[in-house]
Amino acid sequence: MASRSKARQKLLKDIGIKFIVSLSDVREKRVIKKDCQHLVIENAVLKARDVAKRFGSGIVVAADTVVLVGKKIIGKPRSIKDAFRTLKLLSRKPQWVYTGIAVIDIDKGKEYTDFDRTKVYMYHLSDEEIKNYFRRVSPLDKAGSFDIQGFGSVFIDRIEGCFYNVVGLPMAKLSKILKRTGISVF
Repeated sequence: MASRSKARQKLLKDIGIKFIVSLSDVREKRVIKKDCQHLVIENAVLKARDVAKRFGSGIVVAADTVVLVGKKIIGKPRSIKDAFRTLKLLSRKPQWVYTGIAVIDIDKGKEYTDFDRTKVYMYHLSDEEIKNYFRRVSPLDKAGSFDIQGFGSVFIDRIEGCFYNVVGLPMAKLSKILKRTGISVF
């Protein structure tokens, strides 16, 4: 698994996938050249390739998640002040969460990619609610500055699409890719 995301690691553990974590040194791109789906897939592929070159065999899974509001990409915040502005913005208009997946089967020399997108509608948040949230949860390692699977869940009015995509790893799509490599969840 080419990710330091605890949420992604937990999702893999929850379905019984045994893995080791090997972090990528790739700097994620944040400029949309074609569209958001290509950006997150490209980032996931770069991460997977970076990690795959360290191993002689096995399967490498990588992912990249961004939040898109209008034409603006929201990644992980750089500071608490940045996270505050981000959460304020996201609570005022719907956003799209994109996750790109890349899986490399080193033994077969094959790469598999896919992506998912989910529309998220949040309740309007007050400054005090955001500050209280930051007292409980660090937003600095979360795209969009919130965690839908934890305390951030109380901000969510509704979603259209895959919940696990918002967490950072669309599990059904990943499962289909893993099956193509010979790894079956069931």
